[in-house]
Amino acid sequence: MVVFVDTSAFYALMTLDDPNHRAALAQWDIWQKSDEIPGLQTSNYVVLETISLIQNRLGLEAVRSFQGEIIPLITIQWVTDSLHAQGVATLLAAKRRRLSLVDCMSFVIMRHFSIDTAFAFDRHFTEEGFHLYPNGV
Repeated sequence: MVVFVDTSAFYALMTLDDPNHRAALAQWDIWQKSDEIPGLQTSNYVVLETISLIQNRLGLEAVRSFQGEIIPLITIQWVTDSLHAQGVATLLAAKRRRLSLVDCMSFVIMRHFSIDTAFAFDRHFTEEGFHLYPNGV
């Protein structure tokens, strides 16, 4: 199984006072202790967004932890020119101000690589028809 990891999950893992921290950490621990760890993937856009968020809210030491402890466990899908164009087209077609380009890129990448499940706390993923970990979010 392959699971796409969103900024909302990365940030929840890193932030003790995030309302989703416990759920994120519990899911992460299940995967780390399991014999069947899913292939965790994300995009370079999500990594950029996450690092910017962590740096702004938590500081550079938290960025160092994220980069050293979490990123090595994730496969990063790099956005090509073609995928970027699809992401922008998705954003413009959605006509939703609160839907970000990073989210649209995530949807495009998930569809491109046939990934139907995300580790996320962002309702936009379920609105787009994807399944979420932790279950029931």
